[in-house]
Amino acid sequence: MADEKSPYVLVSVFKEDAKEQDVTQAAGKIATIIDDWNGQGNMIWSGSFDDNKTAMSVIEGDKAQVESFFGKYNDACKSFLSSYMYEWDAMPLLSLLGQKQATQ
Repeated sequence: MADEKSPYVLVSVFKEDAKEQDVTQAAGKIATIIDDWNGQGNMIWSGSFDDNKTAMSVIEGDKAQVESFFGKYNDACKSFLSSYMYEWDAMPLLSLLGQKQATQ
């Protein structure tokens, strides 16, 4: 039996010593990783925060798929980003916001 899909949150923050050339070199790899993810019928929603240093993506997949995605993403970005993956339920603030939206 396959694992159930569930939402995960990927948070990425630019490192203080990030080099523009590293970002430029990784852009193609990142695009390929996201295209492959979408090509498998998986969803990803991404956006950056106002600080221009932090971004958040919500992805949905089973645990093995998400771990594979994160491994590839982190390998491509680790020279300039600190990235963290959380299960949706492990982010209490997001769960509270979701509950608040549902009651409005």
